[in-house]
Amino acid sequence: MKMSDRKKKILQIVVDEYINTAVPVSSKSIAEKHLTGVSSATVRNELASLEELGYLTQFHTSGGRVPSPMAYRFYIEELMQEGHLSEQDLDYIERAFAGKSDDVEHLIKSVAKVISDLTDYTSVGIGPAAEEEKIRKLNLLPCGDGRALLVIMTGSRILRDSFIDIPESMSDGELENASRTIAKLFEGRALSEAKDVESDAAEEFGQYRQVLSEVIDALKSYARPRDEDVVLSGADKIFRHPEYEDIENVKNFLAVISSKDRLAEIIGDEDDEIQINVKIGSGEDKDMPEKCSVVTATYSAGGKSLGTYGVIGPIRMDYPKVITVLENVGKALESLVSSKRKGKDKDRDE
Repeated sequence: MKMSDRKKKILQIVVDEYINTAVPVSSKSIAEKHLTGVSSATVRNELASLEELGYLTQFHTSGGRVPSPMAYRFYIEELMQEGHLSEQDLDYIERAFAGKSDDVEHLIKSVAKVISDLTDYTSVGIGPAAEEEKIRKLNLLPCGDGRALLVIMTGSRILRDSFIDIPESMSDGELENASRTIAKLFEGRALSEAKDVESDAAEEFGQYRQVLSEVIDALKSYARPRDEDVVLSGADKIFRHPEYEDIENVKNFLAVISSKDRLAEIIGDEDDEIQINVKIGSGEDKDMPEKCSVVTATYSAGGKSLGTYGVIGPIRMDYPKVITVLENVGKALESLVSSKRKGKDKDRDE
């Protein structure tokens, strides 16, 4: 059924009002505050029709209406007005990233905090897709007792927390040879390519086969998001919203944010072609907490991935504000990366 312009206008009013007040919206308030030229009875009929279509629900027969998840989806795609940030908010974004280092971990924390501060919701950040990181250097260092430390340098970090098992009879010289041989195999490749190497090379490595297998297992684990790659900011802010006076809603929310693996699943599988992605309720994603929405953005600049960042909040989320914040943070990050690249080019020229 094609929705009339008046139905669209009334639905937009209901969603905006409910986002702002968390109070069910009545036909009387719509007629008195927004559509003064339309009778309350006409508005009431339109509300009833929107309810039949699945866009609104009513908790009590005599009460006002609240939007359904379907209404929020239609609102975001068809009705939502562009949001705007104050000069103070824009200045805060600019100051927050001024002089930031290239350290990915610190950048993720900064971005997540800025988003949480400006939206007043819980925010999540996950670093650039590890599986695409290129291995620049790989080395195995003897630790004794049949163990070696695997040290991997990528373009953005040094990974050195993986201890692997080696044959107890392997001398330091043999380990050094194995390290050089394996390094030639992996350097210049992405972490995700480890699994492709395994079947082709394992049979050819003879005495180093066990060491190679251990290195490949470690590389596979690095290619997956780990706890330290997922940053949460403003976890307590969810309790500022009336939906979370309900203990079951609180339990569902805490179950999600306490599991970084689950958080990574929720925000880490976005389509890079979509600038802003919105998931509304568990009906759109089984990993989502009930009665929650997630809005995410995946950032990149100059061909470099900067990670995916999102906001978790009630379905009654201020979508215009959240989306505007995510868009402006993305612009600030792009500007930051561009200015650093120009600075490096200038230093090289000099």
